[in-house]
Amino acid sequence: MIDAVHSTARTMTDAEKTAHIREVVGAAGQQLRERHPWLEHQDAIGLGIMVFSLAGMTGCAWLYAEGSLSAWLCVPLVAMFASLIHELEHDLIHFLYFKHRPWMNHLMLAVGWVVRPSTINPWIRRRIHLHHHKHSGTETDVEERGITNGEPWGIRRLLMIGDGGMSIVFRALSAPSLRRAGRTIFRGLAAYFPVGLFHFTVWYWFLGFHLLDGAARLAGSPIGWSDATLADMRVVDFLTVVLVGPNVLRSFCLHFVSSNMHYYGDVQDRNIMQQTQVWTRWWLWPFHLFCFNFGSTHAIHHFVVGEPFYIRQWTAPQAHAVMREVGVRFNDFGTFRRANRFLGFA
Repeated sequence: MIDAVHSTARTMTDAEKTAHIREVVGAAGQQLRERHPWLEHQDAIGLGIMVFSLAGMTGCAWLYAEGSLSAWLCVPLVAMFASLIHELEHDLIHFLYFKHRPWMNHLMLAVGWVVRPSTINPWIRRRIHLHHHKHSGTETDVEERGITNGEPWGIRRLLMIGDGGMSIVFRALSAPSLRRAGRTIFRGLAAYFPVGLFHFTVWYWFLGFHLLDGAARLAGSPIGWSDATLADMRVVDFLTVVLVGPNVLRSFCLHFVSSNMHYYGDVQDRNIMQQTQVWTRWWLWPFHLFCFNFGSTHAIHHFVVGEPFYIRQWTAPQAHAVMREVGVRFNDFGTFRRANRFLGFA
């Protein structure tokens, strides 16, 4: 049976393959809903996941403040809860929750932004993300270009993946004119204003203080900081552990995975078969842990946009099977050598 499917797939166009994947995945989702009628309460599920995630983040912060949770455990735990909220934001952008009560949709977007301050304004992201679905992997795909898709690999790309502020700086430095550089900086700061600017202020303050303090101690000349400075740093350290640091970790993992499982630069516009691959290798779990298995399931979303993230996780086995059958790529790690180009696959 599988051989027969593969034989048929070789004669199918990419449009026919896309339609076949949509049919199979859509049917799997419908069968799941028939077996579990509670899945029809999509708005309530989305709100429940957000409340659960916020409670988890708040609980970790409280335990850390009480001295019952170490910083090394608090950071990854908060990052995992924040990754759930990131998936919610993505679904909210597609109006999968509270479509008929837009004030709730906007409220959830706002709350999600506050607890994930390393991200851009979600209403700006909505516009560029919907464009990403129409023209994924092309020059106008600002969302993927913004997280380094298509960039050659090196220290520059590594720094840009891990830090949105550094990404703005590097893009401004490589702009062809001073005017374009200024526009890049202005648009970047506007996209992050005001929540993201708070994130970068705390993060750079934390890094700058501890790098300077550590260097001085190693040199044998410790700095005698004032009581006011040390008091400020206690606040900065706390915010870094319970909010900023977890989102640095989460963003790095998400951007590393997303920018490399999407193709860029030589794809046919609107050809979904060329837009993404699927990552399923075991060694990716340290990254997938903080971006909710994104590399394994996001390609499914490109084919079937209207399913919430928890349905994609549930129907992934069926989706992966049909995607393999018609030739969607799995674990194409040559993308690192090719700067995410689609051609050159072996």
